[in-house]
Amino acid sequence: MTMAELRWHPLIKDWVMIASNRQNRPQMPKDWCPFCPGSGKVPDHYDVLKYDNDFPVLSQNAPVPDGIPTDFYKTAESYGKCEVILYSPEHTSSLHQFSLEHIVKIIDLWTERFVELRKDKKIKYIFIFENRGEMVGVTMPHPHGQIYGYPFIPKKLQLELESCKEHYDADGRCLICDMAKDESASGDRVIFENRDFIVFLPFFTEYPYGVYIVSKNHKQNLTQFDGQEKLSLAKALKETTGMFDSLFGFPFPYMMCMHQDPVNSGDFSDYYHFHIEFFPPMRAQNKQKFNASSETGAWAHANPTKPEEKAEELRAAHRRFLSGTAGTNEGK
Repeated sequence: MTMAELRWHPLIKDWVMIASNRQNRPQMPKDWCPFCPGSGKVPDHYDVLKYDNDFPVLSQNAPVPDGIPTDFYKTAESYGKCEVILYSPEHTSSLHQFSLEHIVKIIDLWTERFVELRKDKKIKYIFIFENRGEMVGVTMPHPHGQIYGYPFIPKKLQLELESCKEHYDADGRCLICDMAKDESASGDRVIFENRDFIVFLPFFTEYPYGVYIVSKNHKQNLTQFDGQEKLSLAKALKETTGMFDSLFGFPFPYMMCMHQDPVNSGDFSDYYHFHIEFFPPMRAQNKQKFNASSETGAWAHANPTKPEEKAEELRAAHRRFLSGTAGTNEGK
């Protein structure tokens, strides 16, 4: 019997999503892909596509939570929306292999879905993300990302919002604007930039290769970007993911997480700021960066590398990607 509900975690004041149906997801099937044309699950012809998740953790037709034996624990319906964003009909392609025009189509679809999902007043946060590689739990290799529409603001995002609000109340400025300006002034951890976005390895990064893509303009979500900004974002995404694959000459695993302002929850425009965070689980070519007891049990992160040195590695990989020499070891 499957179960789908939210359960309140009183120690950390956050919701845990219970979704036993996800145990039934296929695990990297070798001879069939539901996202490829001809599967019967998607159109025979498409460029980019929104596909409703077959194993959602949240649903707009959420069941009534199961009864609980005491009054101590709280539950809520697992209301929300889970979507898959198919980047391409090509089964073996990757984000950096697409043309800029095609990546803009992906950004436009993200934007369309953001607009549509925020019409549902029960949805409070729209989280756009991509998991890449078996190392981070990918179950389908076809190039895709996902969108979750949560009925609450997740704890990490809530903490970010509170930190940004505190900084704004104290100094009258945006925390993420100030962070990007300081990184730019230092330059030690900046990987590259274009007209509208800066890409850097933060001073405080928990992950050896955990780069941020930050808008140079103080904007909160995708709907506020004009055509030139979307093209600049496409360039930043193409070059960042291409840089990753150029680091060690193999498809680089990562989690890509887009942070935008909440929806149906108030006005955050003064102090919150659009950015994308990457969490790659590698610390060297043949070494994985694990979230062990300190990171998981205490939220006390340890980065086993020096960010300034890793930034130089990333700059060299970025140069290799741009020059088409990704198979070489220049700068290593």
